Amino acid sequence: MLKKVIFWGGTGQAKVLRELIQHFDWELLAVFDNNPSVAPPFVDVPLYYGMEGFRKWKEAHEGEDISFFVTIGGAHGRDRVNLQRFLQQQQLEPGIAIHPTAFVAGNVRVSQGSQILGHATVCTEVKMGEACILNSSSSVDHECVLGNGVHIGPGATLAGCVAVGDCSFVGAGAVVLPRIRIGSDVIVGAGSVVTKDIADGKVVCGNPARILRENEP
Repeated sequence: MLKKVIFWGGTGQAKVLRELIQHFDWELLAVFDNNPSVAPPFVDVPLYYGMEGFRKWKEAHEGEDISFFVTIGGAHGRDRVNLQRFLQQQQLEPGIAIHPTAFVAGNVRVSQGSQILGHATVCTEVKMGEACILNSSSSVDHECVLGNGVHIGPGATLAGCVAVGDCSFVGAGAVVLPRIRIGSDVIVGAGSVVTKDIADGKVVCGNPARILRENEP
């Protein structure tokens, strides 16, 4: 029996995640987005806009067993977490998606709403909070701890025992050295090398990574 699922977020992350769920018995019923200028990402799945669109759709599917993913990536972790909380309040169930090409050690903790994409590596004793995204070919080594709403970009690498606070984003190809602590609401620019701890709410970039400005989530 097909498992019914919806996405909230109608751009690139939705397209990547749909490819993932096609490896399993999941049926994508609908996509939602708050931006009325977003074009439908799929020709065979309807796109609805905003809370009003969601409520109308929900009325037509009341009582059905439906899961969801928030397919909003990048430096929007707080939006992703907030939408996950909202959809849970609507009696929908957050899913967990792990691509069949990903390596995930047997003792990894993957929390609700998280997405581990193709060729990602998640090593022993990693703990992932809710609504995390590990993009294609990212690597999270042993004993790392990721807060809620963390996004690790394509090809980014976290060495062992790294901690990343809630809603932070590590950009494509960035490297974080062992035992580094990254605060909440941090943005690490693509290709950066993080060699020391980063406080909450900073935007950093470069090799070694240096603070560019404050983040305003």
